[in-house]
Amino acid sequence: MPSERIEFPGSLGETLAGRLDTPDNAPHAWAVFAHCFTCSKDSKAAAFIARALSEAGFGVLRFDFTGLGGSGGDFANTHFSSNVDDLLAAAAWLRTHHGAPSLLIGHSLGGAAVLAAARRVDDCRAVVTVGAPFEPGHVTHQLDGESLQVIEKEGEASVSLAGRQFTIRREFVQDLAGQPQADRIRGLAKPLLILHAPLDQTVGVDNARRIFETAVHPKSFVALDGADHLLNNAQDAQFAASLIAAWSRRYLPSEVPQPARLPESESTSTVAGEGVVVVSERGTGRFTQVVSAGQHQFLMDEPAAAGGDDEGPTPYDMLNAALGACTAMTVRMYARRKRWPLASVRVALVHDKVHATDCEDCENRDGKVDQIVRVVELQGDLDEAQRARLIEIADRCPVHQTLHAEVRILTRQGKL
Repeated sequence: MPSERIEFPGSLGETLAGRLDTPDNAPHAWAVFAHCFTCSKDSKAAAFIARALSEAGFGVLRFDFTGLGGSGGDFANTHFSSNVDDLLAAAAWLRTHHGAPSLLIGHSLGGAAVLAAARRVDDCRAVVTVGAPFEPGHVTHQLDGESLQVIEKEGEASVSLAGRQFTIRREFVQDLAGQPQADRIRGLAKPLLILHAPLDQTVGVDNARRIFETAVHPKSFVALDGADHLLNNAQDAQFAASLIAAWSRRYLPSEVPQPARLPESESTSTVAGEGVVVVSERGTGRFTQVVSAGQHQFLMDEPAAAGGDDEGPTPYDMLNAALGACTAMTVRMYARRKRWPLASVRVALVHDKVHATDCEDCENRDGKVDQIVRVVELQGDLDEAQRARLIEIADRCPVHQTLHAEVRILTRQGKL
C-alpha cells in the first residue's frame, strides 16, 4: 500500500510532519489519526492501524503533534489545546488536498483530542477512540508527585516519559485541568466507537465506561481483549482496524464510487451510462489518477522522469492501448467472420511528435504533428492475400477512424 510523507503548517506556526497511507485504488473515505501522549505518527499503534485501514480501502493521514516525532517546534511550548488545534490543521490540510476528513481516530490522549475537535470538523461523520482517557488531565498520572510539585512551584520540570526527557510546564498542566471534556462528549452529535483493552495498565478501562455513559447514541464499545495500551502486538492493532472499518462503513460514504452521468446540454442529448468514463485524482502523488469505466478501475500516472510516481500507464500509453486493442479486436472479428486461420494477433504502438516536413501525408507543414507507428503481428496459416486484407481491416477499427476524423471536445463545468 502506498505511503507518502507530507508536511503542513501546525497551530503554532511550526511545520508538522505527516504520513499519508492509501489503498491501491481510490479511497472510499479519508481518516485522520491522532497518536498517543509523547508518541509519534510512527508508533506501532499508528502505523499498524493506518496500514490495516488502507488495506480496507481507507486513506489515512497520521501526523506528529508540534514538538514530537518529525514535526518542528518545542514540546515544552505545547499543551492539550494546541494538540487539538494541530488536529484541526491536519483535517483542514486533508480536506484541501485530498478529501473530507470523514473519520477521526485517536489513540490515548489523541483519543481525547479527537473528542474535543470533532464538533469543529463539520465534515467529520464518525469518531473512534482507542484507549482514551475520559479526562485529558489523566495524563498527569504519568508524572510523579515530586515532578508535579516542581512544576507548580518553579513553573516547569524535566520528566522522563517512556525513556525520554520532556519539559513539562505549568501551563500544560493547567490547560489539561481546564478542559470541559464531559460537555464535549455529551454534545458530540456524531457516531462514536470506543475501543479499550480491559487490562490496560496505563489508562484503565473505567475511562471507556465513563466515555460511553456520557455519550449519546449512536455509540458502541468493543473490548480489545488481551491487548496492551500501546497495541504493541500487530494482531491487536489489525483487529482494532478491522473493527473500525466494519463499524464506520455504516456512517461513511459508499465504498464503491459509481460511474457518473455527464450533465446534458444543448449540444449533446444523452450520454449512455455504460459509456461514461470518470477520471479523478487519487489523492496521492503529484499526478496519479483513478479511472472508473463501468465496473472497472485502474490507475494512470506519469513516469518518474516527468515528475510522477509511475503508478500506472500515461495518458498517451492509454491512447496507444485504445488503438491497439481496437485494432486487434477488429482484425479478430473480421477473421472470425471469414473463418480464416488467424491464430493470434499482437499490436505494438509508439506515439511521437515528428516535424511536419518529415510527414509525406501531412497537410500541416509547420511545427510538429502527432505520429503513431503501429506494427501488427499476425500468427496463423494465412496466405499473403489474407494477411494484406487483414492489415487493410486494421485501418478500419473505430478508434483509428476516430483519430482520423474531426473530433469535437465539449468542455463544461458540472457536478458528476
